[in-house]
Amino acid sequence: MAGKRSSQEGGPRSARMDLRGVARKAMVERSLEPDFSDAALAELERLDEAASRGATSGLTDLRTPLWVSIDNDDSLDLDQLSVAEALPNGGARIFVAVADVDALVKKGSAIDAHAKANTTSVYTAAQIFPMLPDKLSTDLTSLREGADRAAIVIETRVGPDGALADSSVYRAVVRNHAKLAYNGVAAWLDGTAPAPERVRAVAGVDEQLRLQDRIAQTLRKRRFEHGALSLETLEARAVFEDGSLTDLVPEARNRAKDLIEDFMIAANSVTARFLEQRGVPSLRRVLRSPERWAKIVDLAESLGAKLPPEPSNAALQAFLDKRHEADPDRFVDLSVSVVKLLGRGEYALELPRRRPVGHFALALRDYSHSTAPNRRFPDLITQRLLKAALSNTKAPYSNPELERLAARCTEQEDNATKVERAAPGPEVRRGAALVVAHRRALRRVRHGRVGQGHVGAHRRARGGGTAGARLPRARCRRPRAGRALEDRFRARVRGLREGLNE
Repeated sequence: MAGKRSSQEGGPRSARMDLRGVARKAMVERSLEPDFSDAALAELERLDEAASRGATSGLTDLRTPLWVSIDNDDSLDLDQLSVAEALPNGGARIFVAVADVDALVKKGSAIDAHAKANTTSVYTAAQIFPMLPDKLSTDLTSLREGADRAAIVIETRVGPDGALADSSVYRAVVRNHAKLAYNGVAAWLDGTAPAPERVRAVAGVDEQLRLQDRIAQTLRKRRFEHGALSLETLEARAVFEDGSLTDLVPEARNRAKDLIEDFMIAANSVTARFLEQRGVPSLRRVLRSPERWAKIVDLAESLGAKLPPEPSNAALQAFLDKRHEADPDRFVDLSVSVVKLLGRGEYALELPRRRPVGHFALALRDYSHSTAPNRRFPDLITQRLLKAALSNTKAPYSNPELERLAARCTEQEDNATKVERAAPGPEVRRGAALVVAHRRALRRVRHGRVGQGHVGAHRRARGGGTAGARLPRARCRRPRAGRALEDRFRARVRGLREGLNE
């Protein structure tokens, strides 16, 4: 990675590149604001409590149920909590509490203007650029453990078959009883690690999590039966120590992430239908029927499968299931190809009594973004629409305004993605891909399958190759050959990681 130059042209590189400077430059180039305005900071100074008594009076008191948060290990901007209860007929009732950010961030305020300008938090390897100031997103509007917080609660009954029914939305005061992390919860649910400390410390949380896990699997099963797509893409988290990039950790799906995803998809579906039933225009998250379906058909045909001539998420999912079973090592590359051909998601104004666009990949007719108002502006917009509907007051946004905001949120989401990919640079992406390829190769060595698997990610990481490329065949006839290959991959990854800090 290129570093700072000395005052003499062509002089030695410094020990570390100013990664934050690169990230800030990328933000500005993509019309994103890296800093809060003086007016926003002045507003922030006047905020010193989570919510006034007026903001919480008259709300349903739901502080007693065993609400928990599950997020990344280091996350402090906690947007949602979940809890569930079993029902006698084999079904269950799930509750998702979403932080009432609007209670402190009012429409038209200077803080709101910054959120409206960026529309999302931007996560680069060097620095996080939050949509809202940390004092809010990680404290006053965060559903922190042990704190009483105003929230929007989305409640729905889940049948034994995973079908949603009898949903409602209302305001309440909630309390997070246990702040948990994805990896620890997932390892415990899988039986590969003991229960996390907070699970052991709070009576009943273990049973609550197992119940939520069972419900989530039912929700997921039904969604896939109805044509939702299961796609895997390559992600990696950069690990820093004292400002220096020290490691690249592949981010894999796990059972706890699936649990939260399933609950949030259910909640986002409920909020979209709630607004429609109230006759309120909404901001929907949509993924249109793919215009490049013919290319997806060609891709499937190149792998010996046949898809119908017209878009069908159910047929595409059946194809993906077969490919994952037949060749799991290539599935990430196939997923990336399909994701590109599906096109990007976008935000769109949805008017009541109009046929909705829907979300092709989720196989859902009604879908909004409502569960992350600390991190995404569309969720804050939806929250304001929900609160207006609940109080039977005029919607805070006109239809033309919502239409403009939908376009703005789509554009800035795209810009934020480009910043996250550009900062600190391609070396992190190459490193992430190489780490994953390295781990796959070691697995093949240990199982005696050297030369049989696909590592297209490794080829792309080194600047060439496409999905479907293979490594040169290397027959592992003796344990010694396997050890040599393993050592070679370890050396490559070690060298890359050292180079990232030069």
